[in-house]
Amino acid sequence: MKRIALFLIGLLLFLTQPFVHAEVTLPRVIGSNMVLQRDMQVPIWGWASAGEEITVTLNTEPLFSTTAVADAEGNWQIKLPAMSAGGPYTLRVTGENTLELTNILFGEVWVCSGQSNMQWSVRASKDSEAEIAAGNYPNIRLFYVPRVPAGLLQKDVEADWYETTPETITNFSAVAYYFGRKLYKNLDVPIGLINTSWGGTRIEPWTPPVGFTSVPTLNTISKEIEEAHANYREQLPEKMKEIEAWMAETRKALETGALLTRMPENRHPLRHQGRPTGLYNGMVHPLVPYAIRGALWYQGESNLRDGMLYHEKMKALINGWREVWGQGDFPFYFVQLAPFNYGGRDVTPFFLPQIWEAQAATLSVPNTGMAVTTDIGNLRDIHPRNKQEVGRRLALWALAKTYGRDDVTHSGPLYKSMEVEGNTIRLTFDAIGGGLMSRDEKPLTWFEIAGEDKQFVEAKATIDGNTIVVSSDAVANPVAVRFGWHQSAEPNFVNKEGLPASPFRTDSW
Repeated sequence: MKRIALFLIGLLLFLTQPFVHAEVTLPRVIGSNMVLQRDMQVPIWGWASAGEEITVTLNTEPLFSTTAVADAEGNWQIKLPAMSAGGPYTLRVTGENTLELTNILFGEVWVCSGQSNMQWSVRASKDSEAEIAAGNYPNIRLFYVPRVPAGLLQKDVEADWYETTPETITNFSAVAYYFGRKLYKNLDVPIGLINTSWGGTRIEPWTPPVGFTSVPTLNTISKEIEEAHANYREQLPEKMKEIEAWMAETRKALETGALLTRMPENRHPLRHQGRPTGLYNGMVHPLVPYAIRGALWYQGESNLRDGMLYHEKMKALINGWREVWGQGDFPFYFVQLAPFNYGGRDVTPFFLPQIWEAQAATLSVPNTGMAVTTDIGNLRDIHPRNKQEVGRRLALWALAKTYGRDDVTHSGPLYKSMEVEGNTIRLTFDAIGGGLMSRDEKPLTWFEIAGEDKQFVEAKATIDGNTIVVSSDAVANPVAVRFGWHQSAEPNFVNKEGLPASPFRTDSW
């Protein structure tokens, strides 16, 4: 106990002094075994003594070398030149001391985030034993951010880069890994995967303040963040007095052998995985501005009741990440949730379709993509085990939209428009691929139709070329169609590449 108290006192004394770096240090995301993003300038940054000159060298041919000078706060940054895929390389950082990073590759880097279905491990996915045994991909590198919230912006995380082996892949994100493996096999370049995810979390904690301010409808969240920081700053002087008094009492107790008391807590109100910015501060900001190709997102279950407001929050997340990274509108691909029988007295079967609608609406944000999973879920398990197909479908978006593969069909049918034709409604779609079909060769399921009375009934849906004609004998004058509009809907409507159609409704009732 005496050692702990002395350590805490020493730590507090250290934190109250001007922050001076005795040695050059780097964030953990810049380390041996890392993959750096190819074909773009790559920031390398860290900390040193104020005014210290830092030299960074990369053993390319010819040798790359540049210098930076740490600013008054000890921050410094350089940029490596754009490099083609390859390696391994050695990076040397020299100031008052020298750091040497080895086994570095250039390739494709993706940040993978969300709640439990993104966190879900390879060990818990389908065919896990065989997948783990086959997990020998030394050119796929893994960086797993620990789950630590923060009320204030953090500079670093406790993690390291690892090559993919049966040992390192076991607890890594299954969706991220299967996505990366698909890219690796198709692109034949090194792949870097950064997994920063936390089960049960909402979207708000992952979003930086600038994201909320970019969406006017989320102004109340912006105000909540501002008030939390203002209150923390206002209360800090009094809290420091409490801590100083505790330090004096503790010094005396150590001398006299008296009972030790607990240090007063100084907890920021946003330091929680459920509060706005709490996970961005601790689990995303330390990664910025590490050069990336794009981001993957699998989340939404914890925002089930948001309806179309979730679309606004998605815009805030995407806008915010793109703003802080400063890499323009980088690709942002996300998963549309799988069907599941959500329970609870206040949960209706239509909450989930409204989230699906919000997710589909987010395709209006530039350079986004959505993997539909209505055919690979489990109505009794919110964590479907077939993460291989989720990762593959995300990779199809990346291959087609990010890497320009014209031969890749990346999406199932997406509703485009409707036209009333007598007692039928004709539907048109984007992303029809090679054509429309029934997955099981049975009549199309989960189509409903309604007239002006807004009463939906089960409908007959017939494929007619690249359109679908919907009708019901019970509705003589139809005005609206819904498809898959129920949390347990597992429709059989796909394109010929087997990618399922996204649920939709033509009405706004």
